[in-house]
Amino acid sequence: MRVTFLIHNGYGVGGTIRTTCNLSGALAELGHEVEVVSVFRHRKIPRFTYDKRVHLRHLVDTDKKSPGYDGEHPEFELPADDFPRSDHRHHQYSALTDRRIGEFLAELDTDVVVGTRPGLNVHIARQAPAHVIKVGQEHLSLDAHPSQLNLTLRRVYRRLDAVTTTTHADAEAYRRRMWLPGVRISTLPNSIPDPGIAPSDGSAPQIIAVGRTAPVKRYQDLIGAFAQVVAERPDWGLRICGIGPQDRELKSLVKKLGLTDSITFLGNVTPVEPEMAKASILVLSSRMESFGMAIVEAMRVGLPVVSTDCPHGPREIITHGVDGLLVPPGDIDALAKALLELIDDPERRQRMGREALSKGMRYDPEPIAAQCAALFQELLDARDGGTAPRQPATAFLSAAVHTAGDLAGATVSKARRTLGALRRRLRARTGN
Repeated sequence: MRVTFLIHNGYGVGGTIRTTCNLSGALAELGHEVEVVSVFRHRKIPRFTYDKRVHLRHLVDTDKKSPGYDGEHPEFELPADDFPRSDHRHHQYSALTDRRIGEFLAELDTDVVVGTRPGLNVHIARQAPAHVIKVGQEHLSLDAHPSQLNLTLRRVYRRLDAVTTTTHADAEAYRRRMWLPGVRISTLPNSIPDPGIAPSDGSAPQIIAVGRTAPVKRYQDLIGAFAQVVAERPDWGLRICGIGPQDRELKSLVKKLGLTDSITFLGNVTPVEPEMAKASILVLSSRMESFGMAIVEAMRVGLPVVSTDCPHGPREIITHGVDGLLVPPGDIDALAKALLELIDDPERRQRMGREALSKGMRYDPEPIAAQCAALFQELLDARDGGTAPRQPATAFLSAAVHTAGDLAGATVSKARRTLGALRRRLRARTGN
């Protein structure tokens, strides 16, 4: 089977990039012919190591050191029309990416093409050849999308053969809220390979957090909770791996609380598992996790996880009280209490770590790649046999209700943007 992945930037870091790297390699190991096509390339060598059997190439070169640099191309400065404006990455796309993606899809010679973000899935749905199986991956969640984007997806995704989500909860949301007759909706969790290092023994007085320093991660809640922890257990430390828009704000908060000796910002760490293995607990304070790659990465090195019970990933990965603890999102006191429970009970912490190590094996790339390949083969067989999945009539009624909600949401958002623009013009005229 020939499989082609289309990804935003396969040369950087991030959960979607890593899981695409893992899945493409595992599919190649199963004997499939796999290609990863990256819209952008900002560096010569990718941050993750792809399997040698996987062909990696790019469409637009943004590496200024490269002789093929596209940043000065006249189309590079023109806004994209084909890539949906409601996808939050739209500002990075252009008339040049529209043309290059369109040309790539028009010439596509593969069995299955897989998009890895909404905007690229829209390109595939509209432009991929009819004979190619078209799969759209959801690496965020339906709830994370603005109303206008959901309206676009509800209309365009009907041309796909399948949509895959990383959690069962998100798959159910797609079935309940979207009317996609003939489109298979399946759950395909992310995979993490065995890191090949000794797991944590759970004895180090260290907690680790991994993820972008962005508002959705609620690091301010974690820092507040850890302030309570260190007040009772001053020998424990917290390490934060990741960079993002809140770097300066969070470091200022740590300094303000007098925690600079207890909290360390490590920046981006690749691979992250060796750093995780130096700790005894992973903590997540997010208000939303579409999957939770860091949870599985931690489990693969034997760390129990303390996480907010946010939608959707944590509750589908963590078994509360067995391999981790779940607390209400935004409850700083509950987060601190859960951390102290594991800190004060080394035997329980280490037992949970062993359970987590066992749980992590479920996310090995091989069985997930086999599940993925089976899905693709079923789609190929269904196409050749002329069959397609059906949705119950009640799904149409449910989708109609949610469509009305998205229309209202999109209208409100547009009105707010218009009002904001008018206010800015008024201030500019009056000088206030």
